[in-house]
Amino acid sequence: MTNKEIKALISLLDDPEIAPQIEERIQALGETLIPFLEESWEESLDPRQQQRLEDLIHDLQFDGLKQRLRVWRDSGGENLLEGMWLLNSYQYPDADLQALNRAVEQLRFEAWTLMRPNMHPTDQVQVLNHVLFRAHKLGANTQNFHSPANSMLHLVLETKRGNPLTLCVIYMLVAQRLNLPVYGVNLPNLFVLMYQSQSQISEPFYINCYNRGLILSRTDIEHYVAQLNLSPNDIFYMPCSHLDIVRRALRNLVMSFEKLQEPAKATEVSKLLAILTDEIAPLTDIDPKE
Repeated sequence: MTNKEIKALISLLDDPEIAPQIEERIQALGETLIPFLEESWEESLDPRQQQRLEDLIHDLQFDGLKQRLRVWRDSGGENLLEGMWLLNSYQYPDADLQALNRAVEQLRFEAWTLMRPNMHPTDQVQVLNHVLFRAHKLGANTQNFHSPANSMLHLVLETKRGNPLTLCVIYMLVAQRLNLPVYGVNLPNLFVLMYQSQSQISEPFYINCYNRGLILSRTDIEHYVAQLNLSPNDIFYMPCSHLDIVRRALRNLVMSFEKLQEPAKATEVSKLLAILTDEIAPLTDIDPKE
């Protein structure tokens, strides 16, 4: 369709008798129509018409997000940064993946300048802890634990406050760019990291980013699981996939919207989660105070 034809089509939304059919036609044409809908919104003086346009724009953006999430899933979900960016784009469609990448790369560079050859794994972790938690002052958002912003990676990097999972994601992205064997671990109620060296230099250990990179042993994790009155499970001690991480981030976001009594958003995020979900166990991060 030409630009003129698209604008003519959108103008027909003013006719209540055919508006439903026009909306279906617009939705079938997809996200390419969003700039035209935004232009029409700016030109309209009718609040009801503006609301209809806003709803259409959101529906088109949401359909596009679902499709991109399917593509990410079908590609194997290997690019964690992209997966977290897709989650960001639910609330912030204009979130910039390249800006996220640059922010992570800057953190990697700062840590790289402090690394030395043949450093012990725990010393490498102390370097990362210094850069992320002392120099950049990343930390736990204990004041507003259930805020949806805690699941938005670009906002966590801006505000320096996040939940256990997003802090771990930033830490892991930086570590893996330094070729450090750091992976996510799906603990109940708390997401942590695992340093799993292939050499005999160090036994595997865990990193609690919600506590400024505190190093934990396997025994510490076993005690934590026992305190929750749970039976031991391999997933509590071993690395999880990037798909697992984004699934958990989406569950956290569903919980955030439920806490805020925004059921429509919780339902939509649940639809995104359904695209990625193929297991039952609903692990999330909950407020330690609860």
